[in-house]
Amino acid sequence: MEICGHPMVWWVYQNVKKVKEFEEIYIATDEQVVKEICETFGAKVIMTSNHCSCLIDRLYEVSCLIDADYYVSINGDEPILEPEVMPKVLPDFMDNDKPIVRGLAREFTNPAEVLDPGNMKMAIGKGGYCLYRSRSPIPYPQTTTDFTYKKYVGVELFNKKALEFYVNTVPTELEKIEDIGALRFLEYGIPIHYDIVQSKSLSVDTPKDLAYIREIIEKSIIGGEKNESC
Repeated sequence: MEICGHPMVWWVYQNVKKVKEFEEIYIATDEQVVKEICETFGAKVIMTSNHCSCLIDRLYEVSCLIDADYYVSINGDEPILEPEVMPKVLPDFMDNDKPIVRGLAREFTNPAEVLDPGNMKMAIGKGGYCLYRSRSPIPYPQTTTDFTYKKYVGVELFNKKALEFYVNTVPTELEKIEDIGALRFLEYGIPIHYDIVQSKSLSVDTPKDLAYIREIIEKSIIGGEKNESC
């Protein structure tokens, strides 16, 4: 999708390039047209198979080609995801002895977003560990509405052991019901840690989302915030 003269993935790539903590950046895709578009603006592209059921499968294929301490996935449909937010997913430790899975979340600011199944909600317990992720609003406001729903932000981190674990296990019941790959880790008892961040990021899942994102980026261009990128 075109946004202000550039494909959506271009905007994501420009933001990721600003993150100094990332040593290497690749765009992973199974679509030749995506590869060709990304190469026009100088991105390194890794072609994966077309059998990947979700981003975790795709990232595993990348890990078979690229050796890294951690693998951070940035969703290609979040063109206003702030560069300063992305590195918050990085832990302050190295651990390759067990699967490590981490992610980012933010609070919902628009009540309508809570009802959208495209926006994954989550319940986060003490210490930042995920209790459950769902396309339904969770938790249910049985006794109070004095809380804020938490939303998945398209930044996730895995070590190689986590990726190997995922591809060597069968899909689990809740994972298949919700169509959320990360639930496989939770169903097998592997913790997922989420840091709550301040972000206005929105994944582009519908024409309405696209129109909204175009309006935001157009305003930022007029305001001079992205003049260098444009």
